[in-house]
Amino acid sequence: MSLLCLATAATVVHLAAPSFTLAWNHSIEHVRWEEDYRIVGQRLELVEARIQGSAAGMEPPPDARFAGGWWHYAPKDRWHDELLLTRSPFTADYELCIAGRCRSLSAIAPQKEGVTRAYVCKKP
Repeated sequence: MSLLCLATAATVVHLAAPSFTLAWNHSIEHVRWEEDYRIVGQRLELVEARIQGSAAGMEPPPDARFAGGWWHYAPKDRWHDELLLTRSPFTADYELCIAGRCRSLSAIAPQKEGVTRAYVCKKP
Protein backbone atom coordinates (compact mmCIF):
# COMPACT_ATOMS: atom_id res chain seq x y z
CA MET A 1 0.00 0.00 0.00
CA SER A 2 1.28 3.44 -0.91
CA LEU A 3 1.69 5.92 1.91
CA LEU A 4 1.31 9.68 1.66
CA CYS A 5 3.37 11.67 4.16
CA LEU A 6 2.33 15.10 5.45
CA ALA A 7 5.15 16.88 7.23
CA THR A 8 4.72 20.00 9.34
CA ALA A 9 7.31 21.69 11.53
CA ALA A 10 6.18 19.51 14.44
CA THR A 11 5.16 16.13 13.02
CA VAL A 12 4.97 13.71 10.11
CA VAL A 13 1.65 11.94 9.44
CA HIS A 14 1.48 8.76 7.32
CA LEU A 15 -1.74 8.09 5.38
CA ALA A 16 -2.66 5.02 3.35
CA ALA A 17 -3.63 6.68 0.09
CA PRO A 18 -2.88 5.32 -3.37
CA SER A 19 -4.75 8.39 -4.66
CA PHE A 20 -6.16 11.58 -3.16
CA THR A 21 -7.74 14.92 -3.96
CA LEU A 22 -6.32 18.18 -2.68
CA ALA A 23 -8.90 21.00 -2.54
CA TRP A 24 -8.96 24.65 -1.48
CA ASN A 25 -10.75 27.93 -2.01
CA HIS A 26 -8.84 30.80 -3.58
CA SER A 27 -8.03 33.27 -0.78
CA ILE A 28 -9.31 36.35 -2.62
CA GLU A 29 -11.72 35.09 -5.29
CA HIS A 30 -13.22 32.33 -3.06
CA VAL A 31 -13.38 29.98 -6.06
CA ARG A 32 -13.01 26.25 -5.36
CA TRP A 33 -10.05 24.41 -6.87
CA GLU A 34 -9.45 20.64 -6.77
CA GLU A 35 -6.54 18.51 -7.92
CA ASP A 36 -6.56 14.69 -8.20
CA TYR A 37 -3.27 12.91 -7.50
CA ARG A 38 -2.13 9.32 -7.51
CA ILE A 39 1.03 7.81 -6.13
CA VAL A 40 3.23 6.21 -8.79
CA GLY A 41 6.44 4.77 -7.37
CA GLN A 42 8.01 7.53 -5.30
CA ARG A 43 6.31 10.42 -7.13
CA LEU A 44 2.96 12.17 -7.17
CA GLU A 45 1.14 12.31 -10.50
CA LEU A 46 -1.35 15.15 -10.96
CA VAL A 47 -4.06 13.41 -12.99
CA GLU A 48 -6.73 16.11 -13.30
CA ALA A 49 -7.52 19.58 -11.99
CA ARG A 50 -10.86 21.34 -11.67
CA ILE A 51 -11.82 24.96 -11.11
CA GLN A 52 -15.38 25.86 -10.16
CA GLY A 53 -15.19 29.16 -11.98
CA SER A 54 -12.65 31.53 -13.38
CA ALA A 55 -11.20 34.62 -11.78
CA ALA A 56 -8.01 36.65 -11.68
CA GLY A 57 -5.09 34.22 -11.75
CA MET A 58 -7.38 31.20 -11.99
CA GLU A 59 -8.26 31.06 -15.66
CA PRO A 60 -8.68 27.53 -16.97
CA PRO A 61 -6.34 26.63 -19.83
CA PRO A 62 -7.66 26.79 -23.42
CA ASP A 63 -8.12 23.00 -23.62
CA ALA A 64 -10.31 22.83 -20.46
CA ARG A 65 -13.82 21.47 -20.81
CA PHE A 66 -16.80 22.71 -18.81
CA ALA A 67 -18.95 19.97 -17.25
CA GLY A 68 -21.09 19.80 -14.12
CA GLY A 69 -20.28 23.36 -13.08
CA TRP A 70 -16.50 22.83 -13.23
CA TRP A 71 -13.70 23.52 -15.69
CA HIS A 72 -11.80 20.20 -16.03
CA TYR A 73 -8.31 19.90 -17.47
CA ALA A 74 -5.16 17.78 -17.48
CA PRO A 75 -2.27 19.92 -16.19
CA LYS A 76 0.91 19.98 -18.27
CA ASP A 77 3.20 19.75 -15.20
CA ARG A 78 1.99 16.34 -13.97
CA TRP A 79 4.89 14.89 -12.00
CA HIS A 80 5.91 16.08 -8.53
CA ASP A 81 8.38 14.88 -5.92
CA GLU A 82 6.51 16.85 -3.28
CA LEU A 83 3.82 19.48 -2.82
CA LEU A 84 4.51 22.54 -0.66
CA LEU A 85 1.25 23.69 0.90
CA THR A 86 1.45 27.14 2.47
CA ARG A 87 -1.04 27.47 5.30
CA SER A 88 -2.20 30.69 6.95
CA PRO A 89 -4.59 31.61 9.76
CA PHE A 90 -6.01 34.26 7.39
CA THR A 91 -7.35 31.80 4.80
CA ALA A 92 -9.37 28.60 4.83
CA ASP A 93 -7.26 25.47 5.18
CA TYR A 94 -6.72 22.89 2.46
CA GLU A 95 -8.92 19.81 2.34
CA LEU A 96 -7.55 16.35 1.69
CA CYS A 97 -9.94 13.73 0.31
CA ILE A 98 -9.06 10.03 0.44
CA ALA A 99 -11.53 7.38 -0.76
CA GLY A 100 -14.34 9.94 -0.81
CA ARG A 101 -13.75 11.19 2.75
CA CYS A 102 -12.65 14.83 2.97
CA ARG A 103 -11.03 16.44 5.99
CA SER A 104 -9.24 19.73 6.55
CA LEU A 105 -5.47 19.46 6.82
CA SER A 106 -5.71 20.93 10.31
CA ALA A 107 -7.70 17.84 11.37
CA ILE A 108 -4.97 15.58 9.98
CA ALA A 109 -1.74 17.52 10.51
CA PRO A 110 -2.44 20.43 12.90
CA GLN A 111 -0.58 23.62 12.05
CA LYS A 112 -1.92 27.18 11.95
CA GLU A 113 0.66 28.59 9.56
CA GLY A 114 3.76 27.67 7.64
CA VAL A 115 4.43 25.04 5.00
CA THR A 116 3.19 21.47 5.03
CA ARG A 117 5.05 19.09 2.73
CA ALA A 118 3.09 16.31 1.00
CA TYR A 119 5.19 13.53 -0.51
CA VAL A 120 5.38 9.75 -0.93
CA CYS A 121 6.73 8.13 2.23
CA LYS A 122 9.97 6.27 1.67
CA LYS A 123 9.59 2.51 1.84
CA PRO A 124 11.49 0.87 4.72
